[in-house]
Amino acid sequence: MGAKLDLLAFFSRMKSQGAIIVEDLPKFDVESYISNYQGRTRYDRLMLIGESSVPLCVDALKAAVVEAKNGRDVGRYRGAWEYTRIAAPNEPEAIRDDAWIESTETANKAETARLEVELKGYRNNLIKESIRMGNEDIGTHFEEIGLLKEAAEAYGRMRHDVSSTKHILDCAQHLVSVALQRRDWVSVISNVSKISGLQAVEGEQDLQPYLKAVSGIGQLGMGKYHEAAASFLQINSNGSLESFQGLVTPNDIAIYGGLLALATMDRNDLQTKVLDSSTFRTFLEHEPHVRKAISLFINGRYSNCLSMLDALQTDCLLDLYMQKHVATIFTRIRRKCIVQYFIPFSCVTLQSLDEAFGRGGNSIEDELASMIRDGALSARIDSKSKLLVAVSTDPRAQMQAKALDVARKYEQEAKERLRRINVIASGLEVSRGKRQMDEHWYEGERTSALTG
Repeated sequence: MGAKLDLLAFFSRMKSQGAIIVEDLPKFDVESYISNYQGRTRYDRLMLIGESSVPLCVDALKAAVVEAKNGRDVGRYRGAWEYTRIAAPNEPEAIRDDAWIESTETANKAETARLEVELKGYRNNLIKESIRMGNEDIGTHFEEIGLLKEAAEAYGRMRHDVSSTKHILDCAQHLVSVALQRRDWVSVISNVSKISGLQAVEGEQDLQPYLKAVSGIGQLGMGKYHEAAASFLQINSNGSLESFQGLVTPNDIAIYGGLLALATMDRNDLQTKVLDSSTFRTFLEHEPHVRKAISLFINGRYSNCLSMLDALQTDCLLDLYMQKHVATIFTRIRRKCIVQYFIPFSCVTLQSLDEAFGRGGNSIEDELASMIRDGALSARIDSKSKLLVAVSTDPRAQMQAKALDVARKYEQEAKERLRRINVIASGLEVSRGKRQMDEHWYEGERTSALTG
């Protein structure tokens, strides 16, 4: 009972801080799931599961404490310990290891001082390569101890002393790593573009999966779902798992690319760019549920498609990069299914729509009304007859509206031209740059009028 009360208090706190709480048990085991990742990603994913998943909370937080102590970032350890202390105060990991904190902080300060002295010596000697390596070493050190802002500044200083394409590449990759940890998506995209713009980069084919994956994550973070889908779908499946640098797995690529494509692409693109793609098909083999959901959508079996996606939703809510976008992406897919279901009909009974898309026996009438207001569905609801009736557009009215719009634009443009001609003909003073531009324009108009 005490453990349950502790968890209840912990998740009440997490909810008040804006965390997404997931009560259902996911399909993965924490230990086997986290073994696929490396570096700071392991810790970040464990902490996300710990603060979001009710069934896996304690196991994830305990693993996060162990992961933090394997590194040199004291801040990470304090964060994992604080959460563990609240959620599971009786666990051994809930006891703060002050000796480890003190020794680690002392070692970090000593290493920082040593690297700064070395860098100062390199600068005094004016050796560019040594200065670049010194900035890289101190940037790596700052990144490992959790000083991400200082790490980004150190990596940024490397740019002044680069002497080859390989150096530019290393600098950009370091900046991408820090930007991902800081969730600075604009910086992620910017540095990926710099790498992609380099010509004849050694090992370019090996970097392609990493660059496309990082670009897709950045675009996903910015809410550019269609661009993110395109990036994930272009990942070269021939690359090794090491090319992802422990950031994502093939399963993640299949889920990200498949769901984003399903939310943003039409039926033809889903068939050609996803299911028939020789590269992305390899990733879909790791997640057959995603491939099946896309096939069901293409074949018009929309309710079955949504049912299959519902089974994936819990796992997606515990994903580091997908969690904040799950509601938007799944809503887009659901609305898309409803629209596609309705297209062949002039009217559909609300009962049949409830049977196909209803949740827990509830009517979707309110959802349909919201879609109509948003312009996602061209229809009206007949509440008396309980029908959803298609609103057919009048081609003649559309043509007349377009003709009137063109006429208004032509009239506005003609008035503006006459006004400019009269201003110049009257010899009114205007600014020199504008007068020369207007005189040139007036001469052109007069010449065209004479020749016309």
